[in-house]
This record gives sequence, C-alpha cells and structure tokens, in this order.
Amino acid sequence: MPQYALLIDYEYCSGCQSCEVACKEEHDFPVGVWGIRVWEDGPWKKDPESADDQGSDFNWNNVPVPTDLCDLCAERIGQGRDPFCVHHCLAECMKFGTVEEMAQEMAKKPKQVMFVPCN
Repeated sequence: MPQYALLIDYEYCSGCQSCEVACKEEHDFPVGVWGIRVWEDGPWKKDPESADDQGSDFNWNNVPVPTDLCDLCAERIGQGRDPFCVHHCLAECMKFGTVEEMAQEMAKKPKQVMFVPCN
C-alpha cells in the first residue's frame, strides 16, 4: 500500500483558512480543536539594514500545518478522493498524492512543505 503525503505550496497560500474550516466541519471537531491550522509567519523585514520599504524586503507567509489529528481524510482517500483540505483550498496551493509523487513536485520549486502522517 502506498504512503500518501500532502504538499503545501506556501508561496501561494492566501491565509483564507478554508482548509481549516473544511476539516473542522467534516470531522466535527469541537471549538479549539483543529486537524489543520494556518500558521502566519510575518511580516518581518528580511534585511533590517535595507532602506527599501516597498514591500519586496518583507517576508510574510501563510503555511497550513496539519495537526496530530490529521489522517489525510483516510476514508475519502479510500474512495479515491482528495482530503477535504485539498478539495476546498481556494488558492489551489495544496496537492495530495504518494510520497514519491509529492517529492517530485517538491523538487520543482522552493517554498513548499510536505506532510506525511505517522498513522
């Protein structure tokens, strides 16, 4: 049986949190419990010595981070469907596939992270 992974291209994540909402609704998690959370990194100045404040010197990323509760929607993938977070991602910055497929995709560009659940 292949091992599956989630590939997140955080360069394009808008921080809309649709992945959070879809996961929470599908799994009926109570208030304060998430299967995935969007972590906001920034804004922070990449080069504090730079005089350019036009925005290009700032780093600001939104990174969806699966929690320990994430099983990549095992029931859905058993039916040949994508996990809910991937299905509902408005920025289309999340991909799902085998570890090998996602590793090949990850090698194509920077600013991506891959999640492989332990289960």
